Amino acid sequence: MENIQRGYTGLHLLVDLNWDRFLYLGTLAAALGCGALVGAIVN
Repeated sequence: MENIQRGYTGLHLLVDLNWDRFLYLGTLAAALGCGALVGAIVN
């Protein structure tokens, strides 16, 4: 149980340090998806 808690703490620290990169990747993926949708509608 202690090992799981330690792993969760490490994961939480990783997310705290890199949350802006996850946001950037999510925004990029959404933009690509919207572009593909618009391209499919126009074509």
